[in-house]
Amino acid sequence: MAEQAQYEELMRQFSAFGAVRRELGRILPSDCPGGSVAVLTLLGRHGDMRMSRLAELLSVDMSVTSRHVAHAADRGWITRSPDPADKRSRILRLTPSGWAQVDELSRRTAELLADRLSDWSEEEVGQLIRLMARLRASFDDCRTPHNTSPHSPHPELEHTTRTPV
Repeated sequence: MAEQAQYEELMRQFSAFGAVRRELGRILPSDCPGGSVAVLTLLGRHGDMRMSRLAELLSVDMSVTSRHVAHAADRGWITRSPDPADKRSRILRLTPSGWAQVDELSRRTAELLADRLSDWSEEEVGQLIRLMARLRASFDDCRTPHNTSPHSPHPELEHTTRTPV
């Protein structure tokens, strides 16, 4: 286990990471705020889904999810169709315009990261991806009962996705 000083330095780095997120936010189109990016990205990664599933993946309240979805739908990036299994629910689906937006966001993000990490080796970028996925999984574990096996696999490390932000 790491020492207290290491955890304190890690917290300082997390705080400083805000600058990275702000720069990533600056490359977004003016009509596509972060909430819309998250909606589009998750639909692109996971496919059609109910609003409740999207809220769960976003880890936000349904009212917040609803606002993000309304914004994306108003711009024609997603559709909301009745769920055949439950007419009270809606299925969210990317439109061709939404897929184009996902592709554009992915392109912009990849260009920025390629520029900023141009002096990093492919191995270093891969290591960062693995460590960040592991960190995220550790926090996801806080919401569900812990697996007691020290060798449990982390499925999110087994594939890459087109994630704009």
